[in-house]
Amino acid sequence: MKKYLMLLLLVFIVSCKSKSGAVKGNNTSKEEVNPVSANKIIDGHYNNKLQFSTLYIKASAKYSDDKQNQNVTAEIKIKKDEQILVSIRFLGITMAKALITPNSVSYYEKISSTYYDGDFSSLSKWLGTDLDFNKVQNLLIGEAIDDLKKGKYTETLIDRLYRLDEAKETDIKKSFFFEADKFLLEKEQISQTSKNIMMQIAYGENRTFDQGILPTSIAIEAIQPKGKTEINLNYNTITFNEELSFPYSVPNGYKKIIIK
Repeated sequence: MKKYLMLLLLVFIVSCKSKSGAVKGNNTSKEEVNPVSANKIIDGHYNNKLQFSTLYIKASAKYSDDKQNQNVTAEIKIKKDEQILVSIRFLGITMAKALITPNSVSYYEKISSTYYDGDFSSLSKWLGTDLDFNKVQNLLIGEAIDDLKKGKYTETLIDRLYRLDEAKETDIKKSFFFEADKFLLEKEQISQTSKNIMMQIAYGENRTFDQGILPTSIAIEAIQPKGKTEINLNYNTITFNEELSFPYSVPNGYKKIIIK
């Protein structure tokens, strides 16, 4: 249950049904799609950067694995590049809360009355994937989790999608897929062959706001030898640039846990 709650706090699948201002994420145009360079794909992707100071999201979420299915609600507050506050609730009761900054990660969860206060290094090792503040923020707003301008990639055109693959030879492989119109991110895949682990983050329908285009359908699927995990999160409310508070305090009597 601890990892389930942390996955909901840090890694989300979004599936919003709202049609207002909707822009299809998939490239449905019948116009010919021509190959372009990796640099053009990357530049086009970053031309879609959201311009905002704060972002508020109220959502419903579903988690499933081989043993259980859980439905909760989530409240996500983002102060761009500074902090992210996530609250997970079940039947209106706060079950877990996390405050994430570039230098720290703090969270508590009610079921076992425990809390964590530390940084991303041990948390990344525990979850089995490399995390930092920018990756969490990017995932939530539909940007590639890595800074693509800092890497080298090979480009291919597959099923009317532009695909970028990391050029360096490592055990961990990363691939990014973009639609051909605005170079919006369609999905990203991370795999580690030696451990037979794969994670896919897929984005679907997008909505256009004054601040830019925000994906409102994200699907995360994690496959490992122990089984498959899926998380679905539905954005029900989205607002930008409101004055937000970020209250966080661990309830009395909770036990600190050490993640190794």
